[in-house]
Amino acid sequence: MAVAMAPRVLPLPRQHSFNPPTVLNPFVHPGRLSAGDKLRTVLQGIILLPLRAICITCILLLAWLSASIATFCQPGRGFLPLEGWRRRMIKTTLSSLTRTAYFVMGFQVKVKGKVASLSEAPIFVAAPHSSFFDAIICALTGMPSIVSRAENLSTPIFGTILRSLQPVAVSRQDPDSRKNTVAEITRRALSKGQWPQILIFPEGTCTNRTCLITFKQGAFVPRVPVQPVLLRYPNKLDTVTWTWQGYSFKELCIMTLCQIFTRLEVEFLPVHIPTEEEKNDPVLFANRVRQTMANALNVPITDHTFEDCRLMISAGQLTLPMEAGLVEFTKISKKLNLKWNHVREQLDTFAAIASASKGGRIGIEEFAEYLKLPISDVLKELFLLFDRNGDGTIDFREYVIGLSILCNSANTEETIRMAFKLFDMDEDGTITEKEFASIIQSALGLPELDVSVLFKEIDADETGKLSYEEFKNFALKHPEYASLFTTYIDLQRHQLGMFEEHDTEPFKGKHSPVRSSALVSEATPLARNKVCPEGSEEDSSSTSDKKDD
Repeated sequence: MAVAMAPRVLPLPRQHSFNPPTVLNPFVHPGRLSAGDKLRTVLQGIILLPLRAICITCILLLAWLSASIATFCQPGRGFLPLEGWRRRMIKTTLSSLTRTAYFVMGFQVKVKGKVASLSEAPIFVAAPHSSFFDAIICALTGMPSIVSRAENLSTPIFGTILRSLQPVAVSRQDPDSRKNTVAEITRRALSKGQWPQILIFPEGTCTNRTCLITFKQGAFVPRVPVQPVLLRYPNKLDTVTWTWQGYSFKELCIMTLCQIFTRLEVEFLPVHIPTEEEKNDPVLFANRVRQTMANALNVPITDHTFEDCRLMISAGQLTLPMEAGLVEFTKISKKLNLKWNHVREQLDTFAAIASASKGGRIGIEEFAEYLKLPISDVLKELFLLFDRNGDGTIDFREYVIGLSILCNSANTEETIRMAFKLFDMDEDGTITEKEFASIIQSALGLPELDVSVLFKEIDADETGKLSYEEFKNFALKHPEYASLFTTYIDLQRHQLGMFEEHDTEPFKGKHSPVRSSALVSEATPLARNKVCPEGSEEDSSSTSDKKDD
């Protein structure tokens, strides 16, 4: 007769905020042309493509010439706003040429709402950002300054046109670029009309328009009114969506030029004037504007961001499906206090575990193989703690959440030291393979388990004994074992509680209290050391270090 550990209720309670997003991958454009669409595109393109390409080339050259004249001998070289005839030339000539270019390309542009003046709203925020064709907003708003990647300024012809708009340049490689960009946006927005309005795509990257991802705070830090601008492309054949997975820039240009027409709707919503609460909290300001825009578009919001794109690319480089790297970085980093580099390191480990499986997910077999342990009830319990949706696999998002909530929280110095003392039965400051095997076998309920391979991996100096430093280094590098350690510590505490309960109960039945305690001892031998000494009065209601997230 053995006294078993009280069963846990699985799955554990889950925070709804950690549930998977409504749109799993907003950075993919899976649509492909059918055979009929391809034939139609080719036939139309025979006539339309060369004619439109010639016209657009001429318009670009005229725009380049106008931009060159407007910025010739420009005072301040971007640090001072263009004034007088220079600004009027940009506003009228470039605006007209841009409208003409879109007309030549076959765009039928429908505008709703009223464009706010500079005094009403110094900043336009446009979403969803899904294509380079979104630049039509510039022509409709009088060629405002924009926030653009620094690399775009060096592009032939287009770079000169872009510089004439006096953009706020962003370098994703410069660690101070984000801070400098926000400071420059704030300076211009508060210039009391000296600088033109600023057009910002707050999502910071292109999506497939199925949702609105996290808005960057740059447009909302200045604490000035903003005008939300919506973009829609209500076309049966989508040839404009430019995402991280899908058609290339050249392919989209050619396919769009081969269409007879392409519909585009631009809607200017009422100006959003920030409340005092929003002025003091740019995140709240951004989220409320995003929600307003999402409601008008009738699409959900998610917490994806550009950092998810970087993880997605890294996943592809690690031979995982690219979407495996998507974790909703904004939410994960905020709630779990994680940095991008740390999540990127976890992706390497996840890829090493999932390399043998298909679909970029970890099954119970891969999980057990990685831990160098057989599949047992305890291991299944640990696996279920990671498997948040109960589908029998662990994706990268679940892996990151699991490590942070279940393991890293338990993998503290105190827990590691307690676990070491638990293994060190003779209290000589080292752990022998026999001591190590005794605890692991008890924790997993597998008395015949061979742990020699795992022991040798921890035994870095190959002395046949584990020092505290070796044990600690291994625990920190493999936080998955933290839950196994705390599970066994819970087991000891529970059984001690049962032991004391039997000891204090009045005599009932044929067996004496002494016999009952002996049965407990025989069922699972308890390590009598500093962690759980003989006669310990530790509270039997102690709970695990694992958190119910």
